[in-house]
Amino acid sequence: MSKLTYYGLYALQHRGQESAGIAVSEGSRILVYKDMGLVAQVFDESVLGTLRGHLAVGHCRYSTTGSSVWENAQPTLSSTDVGGLALAHNGNLINTPELAQRLAPGSIKATTDTEVLTTLLAQDRSRSIEDSAAELLPQVKGAYSLVFMDEKTLYAARDPQGIRPLVLGRLERGWVVASETAALDIVGATFVREIEPGELLTIDERGVRSRRFALAEPKGCLFEYVYLARPDTTIAGRGVQVTRVEVGRILAREHPVEADLVIPTPESGTPAAVGYAEESGIPYGQGLVKNSYVGRTFIQPSQTIRQLGIRLKLNPLREVVEGKRLVVVDDSIVRGNTQRAIVRMLREAGAREVHVRISSPPVAWPCFYGIDFATRAELIAGSLSVEEIRASIGADSLGYISLEGLTKATTIPAERLCMACFNGSYPIPIDQDNVGKFVLESKA
Repeated sequence: MSKLTYYGLYALQHRGQESAGIAVSEGSRILVYKDMGLVAQVFDESVLGTLRGHLAVGHCRYSTTGSSVWENAQPTLSSTDVGGLALAHNGNLINTPELAQRLAPGSIKATTDTEVLTTLLAQDRSRSIEDSAAELLPQVKGAYSLVFMDEKTLYAARDPQGIRPLVLGRLERGWVVASETAALDIVGATFVREIEPGELLTIDERGVRSRRFALAEPKGCLFEYVYLARPDTTIAGRGVQVTRVEVGRILAREHPVEADLVIPTPESGTPAAVGYAEESGIPYGQGLVKNSYVGRTFIQPSQTIRQLGIRLKLNPLREVVEGKRLVVVDDSIVRGNTQRAIVRMLREAGAREVHVRISSPPVAWPCFYGIDFATRAELIAGSLSVEEIRASIGADSLGYISLEGLTKATTIPAERLCMACFNGSYPIPIDQDNVGKFVLESKA
């Protein structure tokens, strides 16, 4: 089971690169192994060989509450006199300080919303974990897709808005829960269905039981389609790759330009660049080469590493771009560092014109539901107009897809999507004083 979980985490490595961990149980005790680094750095054959059991929970972390340190790696483990509870969480809670006040002083060592949630779930063992979860989860606010387990049972839950994805899959002799359908494919599981917003699943030797702890108010994250999810993942019955190509077509209609070549920022801009080229009739080409062994620049934890990482990550092909009028398609502009470096590199390689096209609207508002940009000051579109951003990155022109165009490409009704990072309309009200990556550390 530990190897299966390892491969599942490997498939989800794009969702978090700071730490990785696996918890296993053979029926009588839970064993957790976790460390800082990528999945392949944390685990090897000898480590996986010690993690024996028929039940497992795994996680690769992208920090949104709490520093990127070993103590905050997941799965979290809470032990009581009657047993243990291991939990992994994708998302971000927005009432963490309020929840933490329910804990006895000194009862947690980590500084994450996940640790608070785990301890609260485990502390009342006078009743079942399932019943404790059904009572606690309606009081938890924010984004949470959870997988957790005691010694004998696996549980999964998704917040009432269903902001982050969570899916159920079937193995020949068991069940799998994962953040994306791509992870099911890689471990040989058959997709069964998405776990519903406000649903709690209990999985044991008797099979899968479902109960609802809150009414569903679907608000799936629109940024999943733009950047977070793998292109080979399916969300709400539609492949992410198909959606991103359609976004590129709409982008070409909304922001046409005379040019010689359409090139993507690999790999995140590739599907939209294909769509842009198809719709515009401008040839598609590879003008930038990506080093496959460098992680996603956007989710590196420090600005210094981000700026250094961009040069490590991409290099232009001079013979492709020299003398050309280029359309460069990327998925988003968050801080502007990547696009500024790309435009400069392409000009140095001889590009005649550089026209930047972005397959998302301007990211102008912070996300409090699981993406690590927590202040408007960090976002270039939070303070600059499109023309000012164009000047800042040094492009000849800059065009973003409209919010309506992006929404249309997903085929999901706008009222069922969270698009707060684009329009500032938050589906779960935010108390600005009780959010932020270091909210528990500042109160420590």
